[in-house]
Order: sequence, then C-alpha cells, then structure tokens
Amino acid sequence: MEMINQVLKDVFGYTEFRAGQREVIHYIEEQQDVLGIMPTGSGKSICYQLPASAFARLTIVVSPLISLMKDQVDAANQLGISATYINSSLDYSGVLDRIRGLRQGAFKLLYIAPERFVMPEFQELLNSLPVDLIAVDEAHCISHWGHDFRPSYLEMADYLNHLPNRPTVVALTATATPLVAEDIKQLLCIPQQNQVATGFARENLSFQVITDQKKEMYLLEYLKLNKGQAGIIYANTRKEVERIYHLLKSEGLSIGYYHAGLKDVERTKFQEDFLYDRIQTIVATNAFGMGINKSNVRFVIHAQIPGTMEAYYQEAGRAGRDGLPSDAILLFAPQDLQVHQYFIEQSQRSHELKQNEYTKLREMSQYSNTEGCLQQFILRYFGQESAPCGRCSNCLDNRARVEITKEAQMVLSCVKRMDERFGKGLVTKVLTGSKDQKIDQFGFAKLSTYGLMKGSSQKEVTSLIDFLTAEGLLAPSKGQYPTLLVTEKGIDVLKGQQTVYRKEQRQARKLEQNNELFEQLREIRTMIAEETNVPPYVVFSDATLKDMSTQIPTSRLDLLQIKGVGQNKLDKYGEQFLACLQNYQPAEAEE
Repeated sequence: MEMINQVLKDVFGYTEFRAGQREVIHYIEEQQDVLGIMPTGSGKSICYQLPASAFARLTIVVSPLISLMKDQVDAANQLGISATYINSSLDYSGVLDRIRGLRQGAFKLLYIAPERFVMPEFQELLNSLPVDLIAVDEAHCISHWGHDFRPSYLEMADYLNHLPNRPTVVALTATATPLVAEDIKQLLCIPQQNQVATGFARENLSFQVITDQKKEMYLLEYLKLNKGQAGIIYANTRKEVERIYHLLKSEGLSIGYYHAGLKDVERTKFQEDFLYDRIQTIVATNAFGMGINKSNVRFVIHAQIPGTMEAYYQEAGRAGRDGLPSDAILLFAPQDLQVHQYFIEQSQRSHELKQNEYTKLREMSQYSNTEGCLQQFILRYFGQESAPCGRCSNCLDNRARVEITKEAQMVLSCVKRMDERFGKGLVTKVLTGSKDQKIDQFGFAKLSTYGLMKGSSQKEVTSLIDFLTAEGLLAPSKGQYPTLLVTEKGIDVLKGQQTVYRKEQRQARKLEQNNELFEQLREIRTMIAEETNVPPYVVFSDATLKDMSTQIPTSRLDLLQIKGVGQNKLDKYGEQFLACLQNYQPAEAEE
C-alpha cells in the first residue's frame, strides 16, 4: 500500500487516488481480472500505468485507435514510464526495433490495436514475452450490445480465454449499460463480483439541448462569445462536417476539420493543430479520437444528434476532462434522426442488432424531448438513479409550466382506440383529421378521437407525442417501425388521477401586450437609420421588431434567434437593441 501511494506521488504527482482507481489496482495486485467502469476524465489510464511503473514486467494496452497511441506513449514517457507502440504507422525496421526492445525488457507499456493483437505473428511474439497485465481500453467495443462493436475485440477475448498462462486482465470503459457490463465480464471471463463502477455523473458538465433554432447562427454566436476556448463540434457526415467548417472558416474563426475521408497528412495536421492549441475548434465526425486526450476542451457541440446515448455521452465527455466547468450542447432537429435510420437500414448487422440500434436511437430522441433533468436522464439510461443536477439547461429553465392534461388525454385515448398497434405517424394523422388513405383503410375516421386536434399542425402533435414518450406516458415498441403503447403512468392520466404539465414554448405570444416595447424599438431603429443614412427597414423590418417585442431576448445568443437578425446586423446594431430589451419594464396593468 505504501509503495503504491509513493509511486502515485512520485510518478504521477498526486497525493490521493480518484474514485475507483485504488480499487481497480487492488484487484490487479491480487492478480485478479477486473472490469472498471469510470467516466471520461476519471483517470482510467492510471489503473494500468501505475502497476506497469511499480512492477517489473510488461503491460500490453489494447487501444482501438492508432491515432491516439503516439500521444499516449509520449505522455507515459514524460512520466518516466518506458512505453512504445506497434502499429501501421511504423515501417518494417521500426517494428523490428520495438520487438527487439520488448525482448530485451526495455519497455513496460506496449500499445497495440485489437486487429494486430489477433494476428498469428503477434500472438507468437506474445507467447515469448513476460506479460504481467493486459489492459483492454474502451472495453465496450467487445460487446455486440455496445455502441461501437469491433469484431477484433471478440477475437481477442477468445484468444485470451484459451491461453494456458493467461496474464491478469483489466477491462476499462466509460460507457457501459448494465447489459454491456455483464457481456464484457462474460466474454472476458471476469468474475461477476470483480467490477468497480464509480458512477457516470460528470459534475463539471453543463448539458444543454437546443431545439428549433437556427444552428448556424447559434454556432457562430457561441464561438464568438467563447473566443479563445477550445472545443469540438460533431456532425454525422463528412459533407456536413465540411459545410460547417467552411461556414465558420469564412467568418474568420480559428478552426479545422477531421473525418475519415481526408488524406492522412491533412488529418494529422488538423489533429495536431488542435491538440497544440494552434486552432481553437475542430469540426469532426465520430472518427475523431475515441478517447481524445486533450484535457482543456471547454465545450462539445453536437450539430446533429448522435445515434446512441453511449456515443453521445462518450463524445460529450471529451469536454472538461480537467474537471473545470464545460458545456455539452446538443443542437436537435427531428430530421437529423433520418440520417441514423438510413445508416441502420444500410448496415450488415443482424435483424436483432438492427432492432437494438433503433431502440437506442429512440432513447436519444426522448433525451432531446424531455423536460426533466438531462444528466438524470443519461444516468438512468446507464442504470444509475440520481437527483436532478441543477445545472443543465432543463434544470435552469425558468419558463412557466402549463397544464396539458386534456391534450395528453386526447393523445393517449387515440393510441388506445387504435388498439396500440400503430406508430406516432398514423396517430398524428388521426388526431389532426388527415385524409390519408390509411385512415380510410383502417376505418379510423369513425373513431371519436379523429380530428380532435385538427387545430394543431402535424408537427406540433408529433412534438407532443415525443414529449409524452420522454415523460414515460407512452412507450414505443422495439424495432424499426415502433408502435405506441400507453404505460401505467399514462393510464393514470387517462383516468384523471394525474395531471400533465409542459413548459411554455420559447416563442412567447405577447404581440398585443408589447406594443409599448415595439414603439421603443422602432425609435431606436429610426435613430440608427438616420445616423447611417439608410431606410429604417434596412436596419430591421417591422416583423423583426415585433418578434423582439414578443420574445424579449436579453442576450446576444437569444437575439440571434430572432428572424431577421443575422450575424452582421447583430454585430452592428445588437448592443443598442439589447440595452432597450434588457431595461424594459412592462407597465403594470391597472386594477
């Protein structure tokens, strides 16, 4: 114990362990296999680097991305732990030099990709080396039920399980649901009780979901407000990555981009520019570093929704690895789900695994529509109960709650009357009184719920169904085309035993009440028009001023969401209008 603490202080510079580290190392000391489930930024690498430093023999680290190996090796060598890697970036001579060093005992850490690990020639080398420990990083990749399954991980597990003199195995991941955790332990033959889970909460992250807003303008304003801070912007496709990159680059922002379609030299340059703070922001697909080591990333913005909660939490977790306050922002638009549905449809996975992916995608959709605590939603997904975090966008949302029990009962009743055999698309059409041929085909025009919500658009009703699903009143079945089921909680609402509330829409409807504010804004517009010698409507249209007087934005980001307010006009005139909006005090109504 004393020696371990001394190594922690002398090599790593810490006087105490973070949660879970000592417990995992204890299992390794006892030569027992162990699974460690610890959030990003919790110091998982110490769990194998410290034993490698403290003990004489070799540790092999199975890491999924060769692009990270050099950084990991450099970091270990900086700590005084002799480390190297073998991967495709080396020529034949370089590989031979490292093999020679391994045979001579020159290294305590060897980083290797799972694909190389399962090669016969590497396994032959492995049999000749004095290996103490095998660390399986990103261990969720071993499970079919994980979000990033890699067949080579499964082959590796099978090989390890048949070794006559198997080294101790430590499996580490930040994103494992209870199902995936059980799968990892079974596949790697880790004893059931040998699991260390420290919880998934990231106390320094502020989770935010931004819906129905102009993404490009939000990104521009956010990056300008946070100039000098490092961040990652994720998009789902190479085309979208390049579009966002060129948009932001044209605004003079310090930015790069990264996806698998770039030439190696370009990818390497952008990644190194980002890691060394030569650029502040990088736009990327999920090909960008599964475990990127840059610790001072202050924000991660998903310009499009990821396909799974595991992927989202892992990518969002790249913000604030140093423990300082950081943002994890999801810009949600329902149409972005279609990209993932296409990916799933085109994949070569089995029918069962495809259905699992559709279920995961629906979880992400529900996350984007919930009005409950965002971190609480994430932790519940990973099997952990918690209190509201008090810092996510939903916890800090001070919009008024409006009772929608009647509207909820309309939806729930319609689902019941359709025998819970149809999805939200057809339920929406029945409620809005659509003339779709399927309505006639199934005789739904005769239902008492047909046309009950014809005063609402299909988009509004679909949004309401998504909200009721996120709140647990409706439950979708599994599969590509899920049907809606009313839950026990939903039955209570139908019976009038429970009320339902929803936050007011962000677009407040106060047009008439704000005539006074509209006139004040118009006076400012007139003054600016005279000073700049342009017609007043060139500054802002009446429609734009009416939106301002209705929504009353009080920050540059809020003002940028107003129709007619672009980045250029915001920079030119924004402060003058904001001063008026921030100081506006509505006249008290006469009694």
